[in-house]
Amino acid sequence: MDIQDASAVKSASSLHAAGAETPSGKGAGDENFPVGSVLLPAHLRPVIASFYGFARAADDISDNPSLSPSEKIERLDVMDQSLLHPDGTTRGGELAGMLAELGHDVRHPRALLNAFRQDAEKGRYASLEELHGYCRMSADPVGRFLVDLHEGSPEAGAKIYPYSDGLCTALQLVNHLQDCGKDFMTMDRCYLPDAWLADAGASHADLYGNELTPGLRRVVDRVLDDTDAQLSLAAHLPRALTSRRLAMESEIIIRLARRLAQRLRTGDPLATRVKLTKLDFFVAGVAGAVSGFFFGGKGRLPDGEPT
Repeated sequence: MDIQDASAVKSASSLHAAGAETPSGKGAGDENFPVGSVLLPAHLRPVIASFYGFARAADDISDNPSLSPSEKIERLDVMDQSLLHPDGTTRGGELAGMLAELGHDVRHPRALLNAFRQDAEKGRYASLEELHGYCRMSADPVGRFLVDLHEGSPEAGAKIYPYSDGLCTALQLVNHLQDCGKDFMTMDRCYLPDAWLADAGASHADLYGNELTPGLRRVVDRVLDDTDAQLSLAAHLPRALTSRRLAMESEIIIRLARRLAQRLRTGDPLATRVKLTKLDFFVAGVAGAVSGFFFGGKGRLPDGEPT
């Protein structure tokens, strides 16, 4: 262990006594999409719930307006150390232990922490490519975690990652669009690419408004164009998986994401909360479960190659 690592452990130990977490009160019921639903295998649901709880706690830290960037990073470092040096009494320790029992490491929760550290210090994205880089840390590890669990290992799941990445990136993009006004006003974050804002004659200040300006509308639509491209890639995921249960869950989430993207095409996230309805969930749930059951879980890549 080098001096920097030793310092991080010492800081983590000191802060742990006071408690690193700053809970917001949000839970799985506040999410747009299913989190560890009954479709997934019962023996995996506890570790999925633990992963979600860890991610939720880290997200709450990065979103806490009363903490400075350095305080947020220090607390996130505490959570990182809890994964690397589990003692069984923290969220990270519990998750690391569960993963170890299943033969998995902590690479995916650690990747999420990098996104939350970035959120603590960065509030602007120059280009779509830069925004995709953020999604690779903030969203894609969630899909890869689920793929690894169901496929058995990272080696088995690696060929499937491009399709789970497409889905998770799409989910992150629509979430950013839903919350574009709130994120800017409460945390001074804007996930709309600066280059696209400039091209459309829009500015960050437009996000203070009560409705989208014509320029902002064009930028939102460009982000939705990319969302559609990501969902086209994700469409291959259910068939590529070998787990029929995860295929069903994935098919439902893909359909919900498409529906939310459609609502954002016609809705105004600055004027009102653009969200899914109970009917949306019902239709996507039934159609997605049936499609995933009969056509998913084949373990076949788009070119016909087995996974």
